[in-house]
Amino acid sequence: MKTIGLVGGSGWISTADYYRIVNEEVNRRLGGNQFAKVALYSVNFNDIMEMAALGQWQGISDLVLDGAKRVVAAGADCVLLCANTWHLYADLVRESIPVPLIHIGEETAHAVHAEGIKKVALLGTKPTMEKDFIKGILQHNGIEVIVPEKEDRNYINKTIVEEFMLSRFEPATKARYLEIIHGLQQQGAEGVILGCTEIPLLINQQDFEIKSFDTLHIHAMAAVDFALS
Repeated sequence: MKTIGLVGGSGWISTADYYRIVNEEVNRRLGGNQFAKVALYSVNFNDIMEMAALGQWQGISDLVLDGAKRVVAAGADCVLLCANTWHLYADLVRESIPVPLIHIGEETAHAVHAEGIKKVALLGTKPTMEKDFIKGILQHNGIEVIVPEKEDRNYINKTIVEEFMLSRFEPATKARYLEIIHGLQQQGAEGVILGCTEIPLLINQQDFEIKSFDTLHIHAMAAVDFALS
């Protein structure tokens, strides 16, 4: 069994889900007392917030890369960045470490393609919704991507930082998210990508009719596939 390297802390609550899911899935496949071999490094999210407030993007990049190098030094055979937004730095990390980076956007694109879906809604932080590091991969795979309007993008980003990172999941927030998704469905979205690893803690497939893609779960399953290959 190969060792899975997790770089987490953005935020800790979803990182804990990564750890739970990879262990549960390894045990489901192998049985007995078999569980995942994991190297985990978790950052202090406040450090990221302080750097972002000052526009110190190089500092955040250095922090993410340092985390990846730490789990490799601890014996990881692959690396997962446990946040969609951190994949802004995926190319840098991939070229700087001697083991594979399992990319959340690439794995999600494979999952969407496998369902035969051609148009998806994407929810996440503002960088995830507005930049191309996730959208571009989906589009390269022939998948059209639509995102919420600016006001809704601001709302989603605010709730991720001010609620979900603090383990707050409010009924009113859930209702607003479902309203936003319904609006995107009316625009032709056949599926919705929950493109922040905290969002699946608020909403899931049972909450709406169209197909949902839980990026955390997809990413964690890809790590197990690698570890047991």
